[in-house]
Amino acid sequence: MKLNWAERWVVNNPLRVLEQRLEIRRLKGLKPLPVDAAVLEVGCGRGAGAALLLQEFPLARVYAMDLDVRMVRQAQGYLASRREERVRLFVGDAFRLPLNPESLDAVFGFGVLHHVVDWRTALAEIARVLKPGGVYYIEELYPALYRNFLTRRLLLHPAEDRFFSHDLRRALSQADLPLQSALEVKSLGILGMAVKGGGTAGSVPLRRKRQLGAEPADDGNQG
Repeated sequence: MKLNWAERWVVNNPLRVLEQRLEIRRLKGLKPLPVDAAVLEVGCGRGAGAALLLQEFPLARVYAMDLDVRMVRQAQGYLASRREERVRLFVGDAFRLPLNPESLDAVFGFGVLHHVVDWRTALAEIARVLKPGGVYYIEELYPALYRNFLTRRLLLHPAEDRFFSHDLRRALSQADLPLQSALEVKSLGILGMAVKGGGTAGSVPLRRKRQLGAEPADDGNQG
């Protein structure tokens, strides 16, 4: 689901960039990435998160995607102004990632999953593209924060099948992405990391699809 005007204002303000910087440093402390890692940021917004990832991790490539073509175009300008050439931008859905299986060292999601209607399929897709031992770095909010009497009038979110702490943890385990470490306020949200193959997991049917190679398909909106 695309962000509305209020949410675009929230994610594009300088305080959000500062918050992301602190979160990324904490996530880095939980589990560093190998040199020349390839990672994906789901829901890249204007590109500030991708730029911060390149500052904090020794990355060879960042694939950065967003559902909203306006945000991807904004990210193109933001990253071009920093002469950053290690980012590949594209428009796409979290539950249809155009990347090969087991091709990424990490996936980052900063407050994205609760915007996805079919969030369980999105988790299955994240697991599909991660290498064994790959890391899903996650920041997520729970309904008490974004569906209360005030925020539900300002912010746009799916209304059905929303996850709380126990729902998210169970779904991560079922997707073979058991949560390894987290800072969590159970009624509000979580910041943590899950590792592919990091524990016993149930099976989740993955959607069959044509694979598009190591790079995302060119849809005319990529940087």
